[in-house]
Amino acid sequence: MAVDSRPVIGIDPGIANLGIGVVAETREGVRLIEVRLVRTSSAVGAGERLAELAAEVRGALERYRPGALVVEAQYFHRQREAAVKLGMAVGVCLLAAQDAGVPVVEYGPMAVKQALVGNGRADKAQVAFMVRALLGLRAPPESSHVADALALALTHLQSRRISAATQGG
Repeated sequence: MAVDSRPVIGIDPGIANLGIGVVAETREGVRLIEVRLVRTSSAVGAGERLAELAAEVRGALERYRPGALVVEAQYFHRQREAAVKLGMAVGVCLLAAQDAGVPVVEYGPMAVKQALVGNGRADKAQVAFMVRALLGLRAPPESSHVADALALALTHLQSRRISAATQGG
């Protein structure tokens, strides 16, 4: 079984800030294809903000035809309003992936930290450092949302490699 060479899109969802990171595995290693931070204005209603997010996610799905869209699996917020807004942003991403026929994969924060840093309790700075190192970036990603999106995509590539190796691919 060969490793899927299609790009992977990682999404760090949020209604105000949504990070998009697109990576692909090549013969030379992992390659960064695109990063984008989508910021929506709090001056407009939630519907308009969600429509903007949907358009951005759909655009990335159309441009790259990825093998997977990856989002974080656990969403815990003490503030009910923040949890609802996050849930709306996640829903937009899931719907866009469903409409495009792209499978959605979820990883919890500890799984991402374990895959990239080797420690499920690593901090955000350690994860951002590994994203930078694995992608050969000169500087860390400009936003934690972008770093998280890239971390999710890289975690999926790692998982895909392990899965292919254990299945004899």
